[in-house]
Amino acid sequence: MRPTAVRTLVVWGAIGLALGSAIHPLCDRLGVVPPLVSLPQPLALLLLAGILGYVAWVTHRAVHVRRERLDAHQAVNRFVLGRASALVGALVGGGYIGYALTWIGDPAELADERLVRSLVAAACAVLAMVAGILLERACRVRDDDDATPA
Repeated sequence: MRPTAVRTLVVWGAIGLALGSAIHPLCDRLGVVPPLVSLPQPLALLLLAGILGYVAWVTHRAVHVRRERLDAHQAVNRFVLGRASALVGALVGGGYIGYALTWIGDPAELADERLVRSLVAAACAVLAMVAGILLERACRVRDDDDATPA
């Protein structure tokens, strides 16, 4: 297994950007109120980033500092969790950025609030993505020939 490529994360982010930028115009066409990003959404992403960062740190210390060997199922579970979190973080981050961009210059009453909250949520999603990448990288071990996942 190879680490998640930057190109893959960019593609997932671009998909999220396209989906996020479609929400506001779609709500306007349907005549419904566009969603407001509430406080629990970025906090949940921040919590995810914190948990992933802690697991990445613990895994890195165990594998690379103390030279412990993880059980195969532990290594695979952590690797898959890191990869999935990185991909979802890119998708969600792109979605929040796309949603935020649709509010720039909008005269709506809560446009500025939607813009700022969406950008905060996007930053938290990017933190979750980075923590996922770090967890994925922490699972890599050096073999005699080359680096492979633990």
